[in-house]
Amino acid sequence: MNFFKIFIISVLSTFVLYTINGVTNNLQKKALKEIAKTFDLKNPVLEAIVISQEINDQLNKPISDQSLFKIKENNEIKGFAYIDKALSKTDEFDYVILLDKNLIIVKTKVLIYREDYGGEIGSNRWLKQFIGKNKGDNLIYNTNIMAISGATISAQSITKAINVFLQDLNILYTNTIFQ
Repeated sequence: MNFFKIFIISVLSTFVLYTINGVTNNLQKKALKEIAKTFDLKNPVLEAIVISQEINDQLNKPISDQSLFKIKENNEIKGFAYIDKALSKTDEFDYVILLDKNLIIVKTKVLIYREDYGGEIGSNRWLKQFIGKNKGDNLIYNTNIMAISGATISAQSITKAINVFLQDLNILYTNTIFQ
């Protein structure tokens, strides 16, 4: 095998190792750390919830096979996690929404923010306003979600993303996805 083939195989192998089920290893580690802390778990396990194409067609934003998870420990469901991306001014950022067994938001966390400005949306103080929201809530930036100076685009983006997820959560619940 020549050097070029070995190099390509090495790069692809590295990519596969760092990508587990569509969620990068670093992102998954950050999400698991937040899940363990939020749910007070020692060894949380994420089990992907696969959404059929028929149900995905009903959603405002289709959910990939590796975005929505059951949070389990000792084979018992403790809650649910949704990991996704939202747009910032010139890039995108990764976030997680943690739900209890009743599908109520218990925590929202910005996992990776890739810009120099707007990172204020990652503050726990600002993100606390999403706690307690559920599938029946309608979030409106600068009305029932506080505006944030210096992070307008990112704050609007995450508010819209969470609002879309809550709308889709209602559809998923109706289709008994969380059983």
